Amino acid sequence: MRIAVVGVCASGKTTLVKGLKDAGYDAYNVAQEHSGIHNFWNKHHPDILVMIDATLPAIKKRRLVYWDQERLDVQHKRLADAKAHANLFIQTDAYNADEVREQVIDYIETWKKNQTEGNGNS
Repeated sequence: MRIAVVGVCASGKTTLVKGLKDAGYDAYNVAQEHSGIHNFWNKHHPDILVMIDATLPAIKKRRLVYWDQERLDVQHKRLADAKAHANLFIQTDAYNADEVREQVIDYIETWKKNQTEGNGNS
């Protein structure tokens, strides 16, 4: 099972993907916030699409950035298609990296269970 992670810059994509990989999941980061290509998130046909987001104040607490809300708005526009197709969306402002990872793992495990039950393989 492949898990694609999209999100705005400094929302925690790299950290989340590393945490998922460390936990044994096939996860990868899709740098769609820099791409105007529609449906770019689907290039490798993920089974699950996770989108994470953060507000500018949260981003500035995590990292020194020299860009403003206008750039974040552009990223949100570029990510609109991914957000519309995301299986899971998490606004990460109020969570630390471990909490975000655990939310995603809980979702993945529930999804896997539902897939198994839905296929009659319980």
